[in-house]
Amino acid sequence: MFEKKRKTFLILYLISVVAIISGCKTLNYRAITYNPPIVDPDFYVGIYHPDKAWNGTTLFADYHNPDRPRIVEVNMRGEIVWEYLLPSYLWQYSNPGFDVEWLPNNNILFLLPRRGVYEIDRNGNNVWSYLDEKVSHDADRLPNGNTLVVWGGRDEISDAQVKEINPKGKVVWAWYAKDHFYKPPFKNIFREGWTHANAVTRLLNGNTLISLRNFDLTVEVDPRGSVVWSFDWKPFGNNPHEPEIQPNGNILIAVQRFPEWDKAIEIDRKTGEVVWQFTKPRMRVTRDVDRLPNGNTLIVAGTEIFEVTPKGEVVWQLRLKGVEPKKENHSKFLYKAQRIASH
Repeated sequence: MFEKKRKTFLILYLISVVAIISGCKTLNYRAITYNPPIVDPDFYVGIYHPDKAWNGTTLFADYHNPDRPRIVEVNMRGEIVWEYLLPSYLWQYSNPGFDVEWLPNNNILFLLPRRGVYEIDRNGNNVWSYLDEKVSHDADRLPNGNTLVVWGGRDEISDAQVKEINPKGKVVWAWYAKDHFYKPPFKNIFREGWTHANAVTRLLNGNTLISLRNFDLTVEVDPRGSVVWSFDWKPFGNNPHEPEIQPNGNILIAVQRFPEWDKAIEIDRKTGEVVWQFTKPRMRVTRDVDRLPNGNTLIVAGTEIFEVTPKGEVVWQLRLKGVEPKKENHSKFLYKAQRIASH
C-alpha cells in the first residue's frame, strides 16, 4: 500500500514539475493555457504588420493530424496561448465541419460533425452539450441562450437543415429546405448531402440567414420559415461559405471558383452590386470570411489564415506547415477562424 501511494505521489509531482517548466497556468489531460505562449512546429506567421493588423488572438480548429485533433488559440506571432486536445473517442468526428466559437463568458462552443455540440470552459470542463448525429459545419450561440445548429454533412430531403436548441436540449425551431426547394432544378441535387447547408446566422430582425452550398444560394427566412430573400452566387463562383451581414446591410461571403482562385466578395443586397472583393494566387478552398472592427477581413483558405485590408494588402498570415494546398489534402485544410480582441 505504501509503495502504491509513493508511486502516485511521484506521478503527481512530475506533472506539477512539467507545469512549472512549461509555464502553464492550467494543466490537465485536455486543456492547456500557456504562459508564456509556446512556439508550435505546425504553424508559422509569414506576414505581420502590427501597425495595420487588428491585434488579438485567433481561435480555430486544427485537425490536419488525425491522431491529434485540437482547438488552438494563437497570438499574432503564431504562438499558442491555449489549446484543447479532443479526447480520443471524439477524434473520428473532426471533419467535415469542425466549427469553433468563442463566447462572451470566455468559454468555447464547438461543433463536432455527426456527433454534437459542446461548450467547455478554459480548463476543458464540459459545461453543456447537445448530442445529435445530424449536425455539421456551424453552431451559433444566441443572446437568449439557445444554440443554432446546421445539418448539411449528409442531409437528406426529409431532414431539417437548421435547428434551434434551448439549453435543455429541446428543438424549439427548425427549418426544412424541402418546404421550399423540393422542385427543379434543386430536387435531384446530391453532393455530400442534398443541400450541404454550411452556415446559419440569426439576424437582428429575427430572421435567419442560411447558406445552401449545393444550391449556390444564400437565403433569408422569417420565423415562420418562409424565404423572404435569396441570392444566387453562380455568376461569381460556387460553393458559397459563411455569409455575414454587415452593419450597412451588405453581405460578405466566400465563393470558390475552380480552376480559378477563390474570392471573398461583398455585395449590396439591394442591387446585387459587388462593392468589394479580394483574391490572390493559391487562394483555394476558401470557407470563412470575417470583417474585423478595423475594416480588415480575416479569411481562411486551405492551409492559411490571413488578414487583408480594404485595399487588398495582406497584413497578417498564418500558415499550416507540412500540408500543401492540393485537392488530396482537402481533409486536412483549415476550416474557420475567429479573431478575439486583446483584453
